[in-house]
Amino acid sequence: MAKKVLLIEDDKDIRDTIVYALKEHDYEVVDSEDAKILKNVAEIKPDLILLDNWLTDWKSDANGQQLSKELKSHPVTSHIPIVIVSAVSNIKEVAEAGMADGYLKKPFELSDLFAIVEKHIS
Repeated sequence: MAKKVLLIEDDKDIRDTIVYALKEHDYEVVDSEDAKILKNVAEIKPDLILLDNWLTDWKSDANGQQLSKELKSHPVTSHIPIVIVSAVSNIKEVAEAGMADGYLKKPFELSDLFAIVEKHIS
């Protein structure tokens, strides 16, 4: 059974690239341009969440860091590994403050993407 990745990324080009690359490596991918999909996370049952830190189509007072912290604080979703994806210079601190399991700095090589996914899914 393929491992499932939930990808939340508002940049269509980046989202399409990640989806294509992960599917080529036999991952099942559920993707969204905004965080509204998180209301269905219990039904989706992802093995990993890749979460963009800056989502332009979400409520202005929330970002990936805050959403990650909310997911990690909820008993139904706290076990799901979360990787924050962002170009911010302090991404390590952002991920730690959001209680995320890891981070991926944009721009990234596909080898870095696969390494972080495999680290948190295996």
